[in-house]
Amino acid sequence: MEVLLLGTGAADGWPNPWCTCRSCAWARRDPARARTHTSALLDGTLLLDCGPDVPRQADRAGVGLAGVQAVLLTHGHWDHADPAAVLTRAWAGRRPPLAVHGPASALARLTEWRAPHATDGSDGLTLVPLGPDDEVEVVGYRVRALGAAHTAGSAPEKVGAEAVLYDITAPDGARLLYATDTGPLPAATLDAVSGRAYDLVLLDETFGTITDHGTGHLDLATFPHALAELRRRGALTPATEVIAVHLGHHNPPGPELERILAAWGARAVPDLASVQVRTGPDPVPAAAARHHRPQRELVLGGARSGKSHYAEQRLAAVPDVTYVATSGARPDDREWAARIARHRARRPASWHTAETSDLAPVLAQAPAGSAVLVDCLTLWLTAVLDETQAWDGPDGNDVVERRIAELVAALATTAAQVVLVSNEVGSGVVPAYASGRLFQDRLGELNTRIAAVCDEVTLVVAGRPVRLGG
Repeated sequence: MEVLLLGTGAADGWPNPWCTCRSCAWARRDPARARTHTSALLDGTLLLDCGPDVPRQADRAGVGLAGVQAVLLTHGHWDHADPAAVLTRAWAGRRPPLAVHGPASALARLTEWRAPHATDGSDGLTLVPLGPDDEVEVVGYRVRALGAAHTAGSAPEKVGAEAVLYDITAPDGARLLYATDTGPLPAATLDAVSGRAYDLVLLDETFGTITDHGTGHLDLATFPHALAELRRRGALTPATEVIAVHLGHHNPPGPELERILAAWGARAVPDLASVQVRTGPDPVPAAAARHHRPQRELVLGGARSGKSHYAEQRLAAVPDVTYVATSGARPDDREWAARIARHRARRPASWHTAETSDLAPVLAQAPAGSAVLVDCLTLWLTAVLDETQAWDGPDGNDVVERRIAELVAALATTAAQVVLVSNEVGSGVVPAYASGRLFQDRLGELNTRIAAVCDEVTLVVAGRPVRLGG
């Protein structure tokens, strides 16, 4: 199956023509970066959504729309269901059969543009209402409509009444999930896609860093959680290609967005990109080969630099994560307890938490396909120095060295994906006390040895990641 992405943008496109933000400024520097209304053309025959930009985009791709035999509309908003496309078809003198499927509210927009005498079907147009769980064969494709959460706060009984997603199986067996214009996927939809092992998923990611938009769309906080849930249910496999669509200017500029998406096993493609969907066994999954997903990553930063938040974001799309908290309990420290509570509140509820300083066994026992987040090595080293009573003299140095060596060896051989957080101490002043100098020396050594076995090392400054290599 060939999937031509006629457009990958949100309703206002990217850049927004009225906006001067840094994201829009980046997009304007190269006309090829402009994104138009999201739509896809399958094998030149089946059109998914048809907003006002779509006809011109099809012409720019050199294919036009003359070969389209059927259209699937997700909902009736103007950027997905533009009735002018039907009008211009009639102007071209073309009346071959064209079936348009979608929610009744979307089809109603088209009827306004049909000539009064054409309601008998003489214009070749057939309108076919589809709701959640409806299945139909469309020009050789097996199509199932699924409920979308496009209206924020929708009651369960109203999910999908105005907007749907599409589960599509091509004649060659390729499986596609077209999931634009939806918030977190409804429970019934997740049940329906369980075990589907899609070859390609086109998933909404509209609002980027804006998380209080209150709309039925995904953003950079909810997008990875949707991926994690789809992976947990077997809808995504290591070979599934995931492409973020319906992208808006609230996202970071392209290179930053690509780095974020790549950590989650997803990517963005430009408008008019053609994706060849492969089916069958794939010994080196094309999707995995396209993304840089380090198995071991060390995240460094100063106090309150955003390093913990960045580390959590890196693993947000993994369905099985163990969060290792090395801080230990401080029952008499109310400020520390409040900080711990904030950390717990922002982590996904599905993550497992282990409060321990015994890291080597955790890494050694973690299964392939899972992930471990260690936050943080600074407190881990503190705990080791406490346990060995190595603060005031050399007596515990051998034990400290053994614990560090065990940790490095476990990290080098673990089957899990691991992200470790630590403080960067190389930019500070030399401590005035012997214990402070001991800790600085030990932590600097620990960071260096951990970095040596990591695939990637990232320094976070003011919330911005700077890749140091790997």
